[in-house]
Amino acid sequence: MDLGLVNVFPPTPLNLIGGLLLVAGTAFLLLGGLGLVRMPDLFNRIQAGTKATTLGTLLSLGGIGCLRPDWSLKLLLIGLFILFTNPLSSQVLARSAHRLGSKKSPLTRVDRLAEDNGEAP
Repeated sequence: MDLGLVNVFPPTPLNLIGGLLLVAGTAFLLLGGLGLVRMPDLFNRIQAGTKATTLGTLLSLGGIGCLRPDWSLKLLLIGLFILFTNPLSSQVLARSAHRLGSKKSPLTRVDRLAEDNGEAP
């Protein structure tokens, strides 16, 4: 059964790099999803999800950019948007969860936000 993918993506070095970037991006997205399940509290889950999905998405966009060079400008703009909004949104979510008194893991030893606000740790 021939799917004709060799004609669409011939085995050039740029296509091989694009495929590797897509696989690496997918792996980071998978690990980010696993981190959401395995981490003990909301704050660790936010961190695991944000860092892994940001890197995974950027790697995936880079892989698509290697496979489809004519889409590079659009993918660059999407990547910049993700690079700016993912960390900002996770920080806002974490601060609001902290303000609402979300339960921390017993393993959490330092709370810098509470120290900065003058709250007892």
